[in-house]
Amino acid sequence: MDDVERAVAALERGGLIVYPTETLYGLGADASSSEAVDHLADLKGRDGDKPVSVLVASRPMLDEIASTIPPIAERLAAAFWPGPLTIVFPAKSGLSARLTAGSGTIAARVSSHAIAQRIVTALGRPLTATSANPGGSPPAREVAAARAYFGGRVEVYVDGGPTAAGPASTVVDCSVTPPRLVREGAIAIGRIEAAAGMRLRRE
Repeated sequence: MDDVERAVAALERGGLIVYPTETLYGLGADASSSEAVDHLADLKGRDGDKPVSVLVASRPMLDEIASTIPPIAERLAAAFWPGPLTIVFPAKSGLSARLTAGSGTIAARVSSHAIAQRIVTALGRPLTATSANPGGSPPAREVAAARAYFGGRVEVYVDGGPTAAGPASTVVDCSVTPPRLVREGAIAIGRIEAAAGMRLRRE
């Protein structure tokens, strides 16, 4: 059993994993398990008013968590997925309150990292994608940093080598009109606006 298979088995048991993405190392839990997401939030020390983003592997998987896919989100996903663009969608009811932070929205992306893709595809359900660090600490860009943070409280660490030196994913809220820039990151706002065909709100 390789590390990815071990990671998926841990997720299916409700455990937590650390895994690489194209931006930072992520702290992973099965997003469909409220208990696992609660465990993740407690470990990370994440406030209840901060949502937790997820990775999906396909449109059907996205449809499990998003109540609608606005046309602007379709355009941005077509332009930048797989890749470091997180899109905020109207959320379906019944998701963990830790994922939505009571906002009625859910943030998701498709990762371009091969290991992250393998894990979420094999799990068959959305995977949490919050960065692998306690609140207020620098994000982990190599597995040793994440292990120093969490030790044995994370069941499986998947080592994909150092991640890119760039910033975290760009986040765009497509649940509102016009879409709103939540965080400028790995994809410049100019590229997002060119693909969207409009100027984003900045707040």
